[in-house]
Amino acid sequence: MSSPARHPSTVADYDDARRRARLRETRLGHRWRAWRRTRLTMVRCALVVVAVLAVFGQYWRYDVAPERERLAHTAPALLPVAPPFTDDGWDTAVIDLVGLGGLNAAPTAAALPSLRHLGVVWGVRYDNAGIDTKVIADMIVGATQRAGVRDIVLVGHSMGGVIALEVARHIHLGSDRRLVAVLLDCTPVDLDAVRPESRGRGTDLVRYMGWLPGARESRLLRMAVETTARQDRFVRPGRGVLPRVDLGALRGVIGEVLRDKIFSRDAASNGLIEAQFLAIVAGGAAGDLRALGREYPDKQRPAIVFIRPRDGNRDRVVDVDYSHRVLIELSGGVDGTLLVVRPREIEHADPRQRPAEYNAIIESQVLPFVQRYQRANPP
Repeated sequence: MSSPARHPSTVADYDDARRRARLRETRLGHRWRAWRRTRLTMVRCALVVVAVLAVFGQYWRYDVAPERERLAHTAPALLPVAPPFTDDGWDTAVIDLVGLGGLNAAPTAAALPSLRHLGVVWGVRYDNAGIDTKVIADMIVGATQRAGVRDIVLVGHSMGGVIALEVARHIHLGSDRRLVAVLLDCTPVDLDAVRPESRGRGTDLVRYMGWLPGARESRLLRMAVETTARQDRFVRPGRGVLPRVDLGALRGVIGEVLRDKIFSRDAASNGLIEAQFLAIVAGGAAGDLRALGREYPDKQRPAIVFIRPRDGNRDRVVDVDYSHRVLIELSGGVDGTLLVVRPREIEHADPRQRPAEYNAIIESQVLPFVQRYQRANPP
C-alpha cells in the first residue's frame, strides 16, 4: 500500500526573509507609495473613531436616552403625609424638603410624627429635571389656598434648608399666606459651611455635568460617583504605596448603590443633584435670611430654628459651628427670631436614622417655641 503524498516543502525550506516579504505584501497599504505613513495613521485614527462612536452610541441608547425620556415627564409635587393631631391644626401646613441626593421628602416627614402637633404635614417631591424655588413656592401657596390653610411652616434637612429658605422668601414676600417658621436641620448656609471632602465630591459632579455628554442622565456616571463617595468602606491601607481593595465590601457597596441610587424611584437624578449643589454654591441663604428678618408693615418675621448636633464634629458633612455663627449674626440677637437646638445623639440631618431623638427635641423645644411665637404674633 503506497504512503500518502507529502508536501514537497520541508522544515529545511523555511526562510524568514520570504516570510517577512509575504507579510509586507499582505499588509494594509502595501501598494501605497506616496504619503504611506500619513495615510496609515489616518486610517487607524478613523478606525478608533468608529469604535468610540459605536461605544458612545450604545451608551446613549441604553443609558442616557431612557433616563432622559423618564425625566421629561417629572414635575414637583406636594404629597400628603399625615393629618394634624388636633382639629385646630388644620389651619397650619408643615412642609418638608429633603437634602442633597434626595427626591421625595414624604418618607422623612413620616418619620417625624411630632410635626403633626404643628399642623397637617406635607412633603415636597422635587422635579427630577432640576429645582425652581418659585415653582415650588407657587405650588405650596396654591395648595394652601385651596385647602383653606393660612399658616405655613417649612422644614429643610441639610441642603433642603437652603431650598426652604429661598422658598420661604417667595412665600413671605410674594403671597397672602403667613410664614410662621423655617426649621433648618444641619443646613449649610453657604459653601464654606460644607466640609472640604463633601464639597469636593459635589464640585466633581458639577464638573462632569459641564463636559461629559449625557452626564445629567447617565446612570453609569451616577454609579461611579456614588461608589467613589463610599470608598472609605472598601479601600484599605496596602503594604506599599498602593491601597488594597476589599472585594467583599466593594460588592456590598455596589449592591447598595444599585438598590438605593440607580433603581430606586426615590433617587434623585444627576441633574437634580447638580441643581441642589449649585443652590449651596450660589450662597443665597444669607440673603434669604436677611429678607426674612426685615420688618414689613403687613408681615411678621418668621421664627428660625436650627437643629444641630451638640458636638459639631459628629456632623461629617456640614460645619454646623460655622452655620451656627452665621445664623446668630443674621437672625439672632436680643430682638432675633432664632432658636438653636443641640441634641447629643444626632449626626448629619438623619431623622430617619434617629427618629426618637428628633421627635423628642421637636416636642420638647421646637414645638413650644414655634407655638409661642405664633401666638405672640397673630395675623
